[in-house]
Amino acid sequence: MFSSNSSISLLSQEKCERTVNNKLQFAVEADYICGLQEAFLHAPAPGLLLKSRSSLIMDLLEHLRRQFAYDAWANGEVLAALNSSALTTTRALQLLAHILSAERLWVERIRRRSQTLPVWPAFSFRQCEAQIAELAALWSGYLSQLSSAHLTENVPYKNSKGETWNSTVQDILTHVLLHSAYHRGQIAAEMRAGGKQPAYTDFIHAVRQGLIE
Repeated sequence: MFSSNSSISLLSQEKCERTVNNKLQFAVEADYICGLQEAFLHAPAPGLLLKSRSSLIMDLLEHLRRQFAYDAWANGEVLAALNSSALTTTRALQLLAHILSAERLWVERIRRRSQTLPVWPAFSFRQCEAQIAELAALWSGYLSQLSSAHLTENVPYKNSKGETWNSTVQDILTHVLLHSAYHRGQIAAEMRAGGKQPAYTDFIHAVRQGLIE
């Protein structure tokens, strides 16, 4: 059986614990409120967040325009290398024709137009030259009117196997650039295998020389 002194001691201990717990809870809540205040004070204004997002989108659009300007330049350099090496009726020329046909096909798909060329056309050197000039104008015109809203727009189309697909404009543009670069690499390999010097189409080279803006 507890003594009265023991009861008083237990009551005092419980009171002390409640006091400490209350103070700890107050401290935690105060710290949390201070944290919210700090975050609020240092958080960017909503307008700044929107402005930042808008800047990123504009940067992406400008990046795509630069990449397509580079692509047109690189295709022209490849054609010039084929011409100077007299390789105008080889697999290398077939690959370049495929690059140009695919680029036209994708811009036609984006603009909901019918396909005008086969995927693997038998272009001559002069036909490739004409296609490069036309495609540069087509892509430049399209990209100059491209808005951020269009980047996520879905484009329905059928591939060469007749399969139905949907892809966003942004993904299509990325594919076009990578597809062309891949086949330009194949052309370079073909030329080296034939003892010829391929075109120097490094992106950084084009930038350093001021060949693209």
